[in-house]
Amino acid sequence: MPERLIIRTPGKPESEFSLNGQPLIIGSGESSDIVLDDSTVLPRHAYLTKASGHWRVSDYEEPGSIAPPPPSHAPVDLVDGSKFMVGGTKFELSVDSTPVEIPDDIPVDMENPEISVAQLHKAMERIKTEMARVVIGQSDVVGQILVALFARGHCLLVGTPGLAKTLMARTLAGSLELECKRVQFTPDLMPADITGTQVLENDPETSQRIFKFKAGPIFTNLLLADEINRTPPKTQAALLEAMQERRVTTAGQTYLLPEPFFVIATQNPIEQEGTYPLPEAQLDRFMFCIKVSYPTAEEEERIIMETTQDVSQDVVNVLSADALHDFQHLVRKTPVSRHVGAYVTRLVRSTRPDAPDAPDFIKNWVRWGAGPRAGQYLLLAAKSHALLQGRLNVSCDDVRAYALPVLRHRVLCNFAAASEGVDSDEIVRRLVAAVAEPDYAKGE
Repeated sequence: MPERLIIRTPGKPESEFSLNGQPLIIGSGESSDIVLDDSTVLPRHAYLTKASGHWRVSDYEEPGSIAPPPPSHAPVDLVDGSKFMVGGTKFELSVDSTPVEIPDDIPVDMENPEISVAQLHKAMERIKTEMARVVIGQSDVVGQILVALFARGHCLLVGTPGLAKTLMARTLAGSLELECKRVQFTPDLMPADITGTQVLENDPETSQRIFKFKAGPIFTNLLLADEINRTPPKTQAALLEAMQERRVTTAGQTYLLPEPFFVIATQNPIEQEGTYPLPEAQLDRFMFCIKVSYPTAEEEERIIMETTQDVSQDVVNVLSADALHDFQHLVRKTPVSRHVGAYVTRLVRSTRPDAPDAPDFIKNWVRWGAGPRAGQYLLLAAKSHALLQGRLNVSCDDVRAYALPVLRHRVLCNFAAASEGVDSDEIVRRLVAAVAEPDYAKGE
């Protein structure tokens, strides 16, 4: 990704200096890499270095000579758009971002599978790069969201406040040129506040009063349902038809939602007062239940330093909505071997305590197992993951990689599991280790 410094000197035309990753010196001396004709600038005034993929500017000779320096005169971390001054000259770091273009003569279908998958893999890497410019850390969460998105699934993000759940959704929408709308779920939210309602209006031609449908925020590409468990089940149920069938029915009329349509819902696992736990039918509509954990110490330091600067980060559109919709169809067209399909079936059926081949710990700890929709989502996740990695072959390893986010909210623990401190994550991990792949040599 090309990087350059934009140089703005008073009374002179704007110029640029290309960066190649090597350290450089800014000063008035002839030995500096960027020489400024300014009597207030020291011979070696500022020093630019790049470490861990990030540029940093520091004073070279006299502390406090760079503006704006932090109080401790420590080095200043730069991101795309960061500005600083050396004497009377303004500098701005610029990182060029060119959207991934899908040529019109390359159809996104299985007639050109190798080319289409290569385009998809390239696009995914660019989306991750764009999101990493805004969202620090959480790379595993971003990867799971992308897998669900390309598989036409929905995600439930469970995590404490302040972990960038909302930011991830908005950044994803920006990188994919999707319309994003946010609904804050509260106890007084009504279904019509989400789906829309009939409004009585005057017809300008006939002067008669007629009912006209006013679409709600659900008519968008990416719906962010913030704190979905804070609204009653009646309002939660307003999402059921939309998430499953991509349409809304109100006052006897059915309205199709725009494509693609994707729901990201957030849930706070700590504060449970005044909340309404999601019914199993609602949970089952979510392809993934993703647990968002705290950042590492290094990531948290970057968050604190970079988000407290007066710099805004804008992402670049990587894919259009139409291209994303085509890639979603490509995922579903990807063939899967009978071996992988049989393994998915065996894994899902083993979650049910009344199944004859269920492991003993399932019968002891599980009240209800996963339904057929879990198998559908597990296979779609494996397909999506393989294609996003640039592969056309789907293996059982792809299935195992997404067993946890697909099954954790579909395996309901009983009292015995709760009393022993066992949760659904532990049960799914044991299940993946216990269930073997089919062995056709043994007639399985």
